[in-house]
This record gives sequence, structure tokens and C-alpha cells, in this order.
Amino acid sequence: MNGQNVLSLLGLALRGGRLAVGEEPAALAAKAGQARLLLTASDASGNTLRRAEHLAEEGHCLHLTLPFAKAELGGALGRGSAAIAALTDLGLAAAAAERLAQLDPERYGEAAARMDLKRRRAAERKNAPRRDPLKREPPPKGQDRRPPRPRREGERRTEKPWDRPRDGERRGTGGPHGGRPGEARSGRPDRPGERRTVKGRPQGGKPGRPPRRGGGPKPPFGGGRDKGGGR
Repeated sequence: MNGQNVLSLLGLALRGGRLAVGEEPAALAAKAGQARLLLTASDASGNTLRRAEHLAEEGHCLHLTLPFAKAELGGALGRGSAAIAALTDLGLAAAAAERLAQLDPERYGEAAARMDLKRRRAAERKNAPRRDPLKREPPPKGQDRRPPRPRREGERRTEKPWDRPRDGERRGTGGPHGGRPGEARSGRPDRPGERRTVKGRPQGGKPGRPPRRGGGPKPPFGGGRDKGGGR
């Protein structure tokens, strides 16, 4: 294969808008991250070669020196001369590197392999199924990913097994049984003159009512003075 096939490929890329010719257009393409392969003529100046190396490093692309002079490269691209050009299409860049490797395998073989690897990886990413950000995937089996529901005002909290007090233990602090100060086992505060029992009820009478003052039992019905004032 002769070098004419490489030059014709570059001319095709130029007509398709995939080739930036000149130092300034190539620099803009490299800084924008659009350059895939930087190409320089064999008789380019040292400043142009150093500029191309810096742009390739900045744009994360490869730089190759063509086996063509500036006049030959410019004539293939419709110009008097061209010292630098940048291919912005990955497929065309890989094809150009492959054709250069066929001309000189020792010089361009490694670069052609790297460009082919980049092309295959880009094709794999393009063909990979895309994930819909609005589509929710079901949680794994046996796992609930639902967020905890906020507790509403006045809602009764459901106790968990690990939240329940142990045997002989009461919630709260300060009281003799773990409750609030002055609170009996039943949760009802003690009243003055009231004796606390095991169940939290006072002796005699109804729960929560203090005993009668005076100490004696309640007189039977009809005892004492009659309601009518009989003597």
C-alpha cells in the first residue's frame, strides 16, 4: 500500500468536517477534547512538533508524524502547505493509523493497536444498554429499601421487641421502680395519706380514693339520728 491511500483518507475526512487543518484549528480541537489523532508533516519545525506534543498531552490523544512533507500534505488537502492537522472522528483516526501501520509496521504498529483498542471500547460503550434514571429497580429478595415513614402527631408508636423493658425493669428514671418520682407501679401518682400496695391500690375503698377521715368504719344504713329529726 502506498501513501496515497492515507492522503485520500485525510481528504475524505476534510470534506466530511472531521479534520482540522492548521495550527490554530488543531489547537482548538485538542483543547476542546475533540481531537482523536494529531498528525504533523515530516518537515515540520521544532516549535510545531513541540506544540503538537503539548496539545496531544492536553487533549489526551495520540500524535504521529506523517511520512509526507508539508507541501505533499497541503496538496492533498487543497492547500499550498500544511504542517499540522487533527482528526476528530475516532473511526477515521483508527483507519488512518492502520493504513500508516501497513506502510511502516515498526513505526506505526503500536499506535495503530492503541487506536483500534480505543475504537472497540467506544463501540462497546455505545452498544451497552442504557439505564433509565426514572425507572426504579426492585430491591433484592428479603430486603426492604423503603424509607422509614415519618411519625405523625398523636400517632401511637408501635413497640419493637428490643424496645420492651426487661423483667423487673420500668421505663423512666428517678422513681423507685424506674418511673417518675412519686409514681407507683401502676403509673398513678401517690396521694397524701394513701398506702401503696403491690398493685398500686390503696387499702379499702375504690382505687384512687383516699380512706375516710376519722378512722372508724362507715355506720350502717339507718343508724344514728333519723332524717325526720326523731328523738
